[in-house]
Amino acid sequence: MTSKLKVNLINDSGDNNIITSDGSGSLTTQKILYPAFHVTRSSTQSIGNSSNTKIQWNNEILDTDNAFDSSTNYRFTPQVAGNYFIAMHVRLNSSTDAEQCFINIKKNTSDILQSYYKNAYYNGHYGAVFVNLNGSSDYIEFYIHHNIGSSVDLDSNDQNCYAYGYRLGS
Repeated sequence: MTSKLKVNLINDSGDNNIITSDGSGSLTTQKILYPAFHVTRSSTQSIGNSSNTKIQWNNEILDTDNAFDSSTNYRFTPQVAGNYFIAMHVRLNSSTDAEQCFINIKKNTSDILQSYYKNAYYNGHYGAVFVNLNGSSDYIEFYIHHNIGSSVDLDSNDQNCYAYGYRLGS
Protein backbone atom coordinates (compact mmCIF):
# COMPACT_ATOMS: atom_id res chain seq x y z
CA MET A 1 0.00 0.00 0.00
CA THR A 2 1.32 3.42 -0.95
CA SER A 3 0.43 6.62 0.86
CA LYS A 4 0.36 9.97 -0.84
CA LEU A 5 0.03 13.48 0.53
CA LYS A 6 -1.00 16.15 -1.99
CA VAL A 7 -0.57 19.80 -1.05
CA ASN A 8 0.42 22.95 -2.87
CA LEU A 9 1.08 25.02 0.24
CA ILE A 10 2.73 24.37 3.61
CA ASN A 11 2.37 27.09 6.26
CA ASP A 12 3.87 27.57 9.71
CA SER A 13 1.81 28.14 12.88
CA GLY A 14 1.64 31.88 12.07
CA ASP A 15 0.06 31.05 8.68
CA ASN A 16 3.21 32.17 6.83
CA ASN A 17 4.01 30.29 3.60
CA ILE A 18 7.02 28.01 4.04
CA ILE A 19 6.79 25.90 0.87
CA THR A 20 4.56 26.42 -2.17
CA SER A 21 4.15 24.36 -5.32
CA ASP A 22 2.98 25.51 -8.74
CA GLY A 23 1.35 22.12 -9.40
CA SER A 24 3.98 20.99 -11.92
CA GLY A 25 6.76 20.03 -9.51
CA SER A 26 8.40 23.43 -8.97
CA LEU A 27 8.79 24.35 -5.30
CA THR A 28 9.36 27.76 -3.79
CA THR A 29 10.82 27.82 -0.27
CA GLN A 30 10.61 30.75 2.08
CA LYS A 31 13.19 31.83 4.62
CA ILE A 32 15.04 28.53 5.01
CA LEU A 33 18.46 30.18 4.77
CA TYR A 34 17.33 33.67 5.65
CA PRO A 35 18.40 36.28 6.49
CA ALA A 36 21.20 36.26 3.94
CA PHE A 37 23.49 38.89 2.44
CA HIS A 38 26.23 39.25 -0.18
CA VAL A 39 28.07 42.57 -0.42
CA THR A 40 30.97 44.04 -2.40
CA ARG A 41 32.67 47.40 -2.97
CA SER A 42 31.49 49.68 -5.77
CA SER A 43 34.93 51.29 -5.95
CA THR A 44 38.34 50.96 -4.29
CA GLN A 45 38.80 51.81 -0.61
CA SER A 46 42.11 53.16 0.67
CA ILE A 47 43.52 51.08 3.53
CA GLY A 48 46.12 52.87 5.65
CA ASN A 49 49.40 51.23 6.61
CA SER A 50 49.42 49.42 9.98
CA SER A 51 45.83 50.29 10.85
CA ASN A 52 42.92 47.94 11.37
CA THR A 53 40.41 49.41 8.91
CA LYS A 54 36.70 48.61 8.67
CA ILE A 55 35.77 47.54 5.15
CA GLN A 56 33.00 49.71 3.79
CA TRP A 57 30.90 47.20 1.86
CA ASN A 58 28.70 49.66 -0.05
CA ASN A 59 27.27 47.49 -2.82
CA GLU A 60 24.52 45.00 -1.92
CA ILE A 61 24.22 42.04 -4.27
CA LEU A 62 21.76 40.32 -1.92
CA ASP A 63 20.13 41.49 1.31
CA THR A 64 17.03 39.40 1.92
CA ASP A 65 15.84 41.11 5.11
CA ASN A 66 17.40 44.60 4.80
CA ALA A 67 19.75 43.58 7.59
CA PHE A 68 22.96 44.92 6.01
CA ASP A 69 23.74 48.63 6.40
CA SER A 70 25.69 49.51 3.25
CA SER A 71 25.70 53.28 3.70
CA THR A 72 26.54 54.23 7.30
CA ASN A 73 27.88 51.49 9.60
CA TYR A 74 28.70 48.84 6.96
CA ARG A 75 27.50 46.00 9.17
CA PHE A 76 25.13 43.05 9.21
CA THR A 77 22.52 43.19 11.99
CA PRO A 78 20.08 40.30 11.56
CA GLN A 79 16.71 40.47 13.31
CA VAL A 80 16.38 36.67 13.38
CA ALA A 81 18.23 34.79 16.12
CA GLY A 82 20.25 31.73 15.18
CA ASN A 83 23.51 30.27 13.99
CA TYR A 84 25.09 32.01 11.01
CA PHE A 85 27.83 31.27 8.51
CA ILE A 86 29.81 34.47 7.78
CA ALA A 87 32.65 34.79 5.25
CA MET A 88 34.80 37.32 3.46
CA HIS A 89 37.42 37.46 0.70
CA VAL A 90 39.73 40.43 0.11
CA ARG A 91 42.54 41.44 -2.19
CA LEU A 92 44.81 44.46 -1.92
CA ASN A 93 45.91 46.21 -5.11
CA SER A 94 49.59 45.71 -4.42
CA SER A 95 52.38 43.51 -5.73
CA THR A 96 54.51 44.36 -2.65
CA ASP A 97 55.24 41.48 -0.31
CA ALA A 98 54.12 42.07 3.26
CA GLU A 99 54.31 39.65 6.17
CA GLN A 100 51.75 41.12 8.57
CA CYS A 101 48.45 41.25 6.77
CA PHE A 102 45.28 40.01 8.41
CA ILE A 103 41.53 40.11 8.18
CA ASN A 104 39.06 40.28 11.06
CA ILE A 105 35.43 39.40 11.36
CA LYS A 106 33.98 40.96 14.49
CA LYS A 107 30.81 40.22 16.43
CA ASN A 108 29.90 43.50 18.03
CA THR A 109 33.41 44.73 18.96
CA SER A 110 35.11 41.37 19.55
CA ASP A 111 37.12 39.35 17.04
CA ILE A 112 35.49 36.06 16.13
CA LEU A 113 37.96 35.46 13.31
CA GLN A 114 41.45 36.85 12.80
CA SER A 115 43.34 35.31 9.92
CA TYR A 116 46.91 36.26 9.00
CA TYR A 117 48.30 36.00 5.50
CA LYS A 118 51.28 37.11 3.44
CA ASN A 119 50.51 39.62 0.71
CA ALA A 120 52.44 38.47 -2.33
CA TYR A 121 51.79 39.88 -5.79
CA TYR A 122 48.07 40.63 -5.64
CA ASN A 123 47.05 37.47 -3.85
CA GLY A 124 43.70 37.34 -2.07
CA HIS A 125 42.67 35.97 1.29
CA TYR A 126 39.50 34.21 2.51
CA GLY A 127 38.15 33.66 6.01
CA ALA A 128 34.92 32.18 7.34
CA VAL A 129 33.33 31.49 10.70
CA PHE A 130 30.19 30.13 12.34
CA VAL A 131 28.62 32.40 14.96
CA ASN A 132 25.45 32.61 17.04
CA LEU A 133 23.62 35.95 16.76
CA ASN A 134 20.80 37.01 19.09
CA GLY A 135 18.56 38.52 16.40
CA SER A 136 18.20 41.90 18.06
CA SER A 137 21.42 43.72 18.89
CA ASP A 138 24.34 41.56 17.67
CA TYR A 139 26.09 42.75 14.53
CA ILE A 140 28.94 41.65 12.26
CA GLU A 141 31.68 43.91 10.84
CA PHE A 142 34.68 43.21 8.61
CA TYR A 143 38.22 44.61 8.94
CA ILE A 144 41.56 44.42 7.16
CA HIS A 145 45.14 45.30 8.20
CA HIS A 146 48.43 45.43 6.29
CA ASN A 147 52.01 46.61 6.76
CA ILE A 148 52.96 47.28 3.13
CA GLY A 149 54.43 50.68 4.06
CA SER A 150 51.90 53.12 2.63
CA SER A 151 48.18 53.23 1.95
CA VAL A 152 46.96 50.57 -0.45
CA ASP A 153 43.62 50.26 -2.18
CA LEU A 154 41.26 47.41 -1.51
CA ASP A 155 40.28 45.91 -4.85
CA SER A 156 36.78 46.77 -6.09
CA ASN A 157 36.36 43.74 -8.36
CA ASP A 158 33.32 41.72 -7.18
CA GLN A 159 35.22 38.45 -7.65
CA ASN A 160 38.14 39.61 -5.48
CA CYS A 161 36.47 41.45 -2.60
CA TYR A 162 33.19 40.38 -1.06
CA ALA A 163 31.48 39.30 2.13
CA TYR A 164 28.46 37.13 2.65
CA GLY A 165 26.52 35.32 5.30
CA TYR A 166 23.33 33.44 6.03
CA ARG A 167 21.42 31.84 8.87
CA LEU A 168 21.70 28.06 9.09
CA GLY A 169 18.57 25.95 9.39
CA SER A 170 15.16 27.20 10.32
